[in-house]
Amino acid sequence: MSLKQWGAAFIGCTTLLLTACTVVDLDENGKPILPADPNAKASFDNLTPQQIAQQTWQERVLDAAHKHALDATALTTLMTTPNEKPHSVFVRLSSQIERVDASSEREQKVVMTFNGKPLEIQMGPVVRGNAIRDATGFKFEDFTNQVQFAQLSRAYNREAIKALPKIDPSWAGKPATVLMAVTINAGQTEDAVALELKQEGQ
Repeated sequence: MSLKQWGAAFIGCTTLLLTACTVVDLDENGKPILPADPNAKASFDNLTPQQIAQQTWQERVLDAAHKHALDATALTTLMTTPNEKPHSVFVRLSSQIERVDASSEREQKVVMTFNGKPLEIQMGPVVRGNAIRDATGFKFEDFTNQVQFAQLSRAYNREAIKALPKIDPSWAGKPATVLMAVTINAGQTEDAVALELKQEGQ
């Protein structure tokens, strides 16, 4: 190959390489912004539990609850199904509010009837239990920093109460629909916490 031919081939290869390149946007520091790997496992290593809760609240809690919430019949079936460990689920229940417990400013609750029994639903500001976190499907092994997993419940519980309405005794006796997370343990409901609560007709 002559020098002229070699030069032409080199230019052709260079052109081919350049046209095959993908233009990558740069961030404010001039570093390339690479698209997220859709198969990559979410990393929470450098996030606080509150940051994890805020970043995942819409998708892992609200969207999942609206899409997968059990109704009263499905919840009844689940409660009568033997299960060795406590497990948490999202539930949508429409019923009359029998009672409002607003005597404590820190631990307010509404009481609705489910299967002929009172079901206490936490409205905050203090919320107990791991129902929301566990209903999302997050597991202990999803987190390298296990302190995050332990504290994520409290962070989710704090997120939950932000959008809940203020309740008072006037809610008693009125029909309402609640979207909630609840833990099932030995066929009983525990630590139910509201994600949304709306009076019917509003």
